[in-house]
Formats: sequence, structure tokens, C-alpha cells
Amino acid sequence: MASHHQYSISDLAREFDITTRTIRYYEESGMLCPYRDGQTRLYNEADRVKLKLILRGKRLGFSLSESRELIEMYDPDSDNRHQINALLDKIHKRREQLEAQLHDIQLMQEELDEAEAKCMEAFNDD
Repeated sequence: MASHHQYSISDLAREFDITTRTIRYYEESGMLCPYRDGQTRLYNEADRVKLKLILRGKRLGFSLSESRELIEMYDPDSDNRHQINALLDKIHKRREQLEAQLHDIQLMQEELDEAEAKCMEAFNDD
């Protein structure tokens, strides 16, 4: 049996610990499409799942357009291998970016250690 849950913007904001402004931003970007009852926005279960996926993508470092691309690939009538392969590709690329950033941070820490040692040595020479 299909779920017909409806969520207000404040329900979703509270559930995901985000601001209503954030949800409106995703709506303005076309990612969420709530039903309107006058001025009230009502989100369905599909909107709730999309929001969850957008926020997960954000935590993984994906851009909104990358999340949109992945979400739009979903097809309930297929095995979604294309979507899964695209997600794996993005995960591998993100991991490579993080490893490069980590390497840069480690180099910077070494340079800071050297600069600090030279400063301490200058104090000891006085």
C-alpha cells in the first residue's frame, strides 16, 4: 500500500536539523516540488527521500548538481545499475580529491613544524 504521508516544511527542517531556508533553496533549485495549499508547502514521501539524498550527497562532498544528476537517474522500474555505477564513480573521484587534500595538509604540517623549530632555535640562540 502506498504511503500518503505529508510533511510541512517545519517537519522536514526538524527531522533533518536544517533550516526552512535550506529547504526553500532546494525547492528553488527544482530539487523539491511541494504541493501548495494556499501559502502552506506540503511535501510528500518522495520529497522527503530526495531531501535525505541531497543532504547525504552534501555530507559526501557532492555538489547540488551532482546530487541532482544521481537522483534523476533513479528509475523504479530498473535495477539502477547506471545510477549505482555513476555513484561509485563520484565516490572514487571524491576519495581521490580527499587523499590529495590530505597529502597537502601533511606537507603543510611538516612545513609548520620546520618553521616552528627554526623559531624555537632562534630563541635558544639568544
